[in-house]
Parts: sequence; C-alpha cells; structure tokens
Amino acid sequence: MYTALVIVHVLVGFAIMGIVLLQAGKGADIGSAFGGGGTQAVFGSMGTPTLLGKITTVVAVIFVFTSFGLTLLGGERSSSVVREPLKPAASVPAPAAPPAAPAAK
Repeated sequence: MYTALVIVHVLVGFAIMGIVLLQAGKGADIGSAFGGGGTQAVFGSMGTPTLLGKITTVVAVIFVFTSFGLTLLGGERSSSVVREPLKPAASVPAPAAPPAAPAAK
C-alpha cells in the first residue's frame, strides 16, 4: 500500500508541475500594477476558471491527500533519531602474553 501511494504521489507531483507550466502566465498583469493603472487586474476577480485551472485544482487536492496518507503511513515506519547511550562493554581480561622464547647462547 505504501509503495503504491508513493508511486501515485510522484506521478501526481509531475502532473501538477506539467499542468502549471502549461498555463498562461500572469506576469503582464502583475507588472502593470507597479506603475500602470491596472491594479484591478491584479487584485480584482479571477474571472471564469479555465479547464486547466480546474484540472490543477483536482490534481492539487489529490496531491494533498496523498501527502497526508504518506504522513500517516510513514509514521509507522519511522524510528527515533535519538540514539540510545551505548552500554559499557563488559570488561574482558587482557590476553595472556605468549611464553618467552629461551635465550640462545
């Protein structure tokens, strides 16, 4: 379930990026607000929604729901980032030194 939701979330993310890039920009309207007389174009009504606007809304809502679902499902998979203190290792006796070789004369 988690993997399927991740796949849907990634595909919806790419879809929303593509749909937003296909829409017409509003740069000319914003530019006219700083020196032009068209402030109503920026702060006025949006007008009738276009088909791409409606599709963007639907895809954005799906994106929000998949994000919420991944948050809920991901909480079960997470672990704490706080590390537990290491337990002191049991004292291990040092290995005995090998017997010394007899001195050669």
